[in-house]
Amino acid sequence: MRIVIAGGHGQIALRLERLLSAGGHEVAGIIRDPEQADALREAGAEPVVLDLESATVEAVAETLTGADAVVFAAGAGPGSGVERKASVDRGAAVLCADAAERAGVRRYLVVSSMGADADRAGDEVFDAYLRAKGAADDHVRAKRGLDWTILKPGMLTNDAGTGLVRLEASTGRGPVPRDDVAAVLAELVETPATSGLTLELVSGSVPVTVAVKAVAGE
Repeated sequence: MRIVIAGGHGQIALRLERLLSAGGHEVAGIIRDPEQADALREAGAEPVVLDLESATVEAVAETLTGADAVVFAAGAGPGSGVERKASVDRGAAVLCADAAERAGVRRYLVVSSMGADADRAGDEVFDAYLRAKGAADDHVRAKRGLDWTILKPGMLTNDAGTGLVRLEASTGRGPVPRDDVAAVLAELVETPATSGLTLELVSGSVPVTVAVKAVAGE
């Protein structure tokens, strides 16, 4: 498969690129900063330089054309303000979903966040982030041209992955290593029966492959 990852230099994205390329897939990562290109190459991914905050839907669709799946893993990141939550966490996510549909790429995975809710109240930056993620998720769910899966991890950690998770429609809050998030995404990409599901993810006791098959009904 050819898989394009938006936000290709993110911590989860780099882990995912390594897993997918090691699994024999052709992987491309969309990045804004050309200086990040070497890190993607080291992870086994082809770097594609494109600013998702200013690109047109046509430009993004051209980048996605020929892909078998798209993973949206971009984010404004810690330290960014309300404006960039809107332009990246919502705006870029909406843009990529529209572009994937235009390019005819049906399989579309989103790295969202537990608690994402377009109607969340609050004036803090984190509230704005969760509103932005929630609005983006709602936009994706409305796309009839996409076979989408939305993954909402709990509190992300840099602990070594255990390969043991809890993956359900509702898990309750909890931590999860980024290693395990990437491993779940790699399985989801290859499990189209999870299309139409919004899933929460925390550390647990079930092996990743078993957990993904369970939610897919396999």
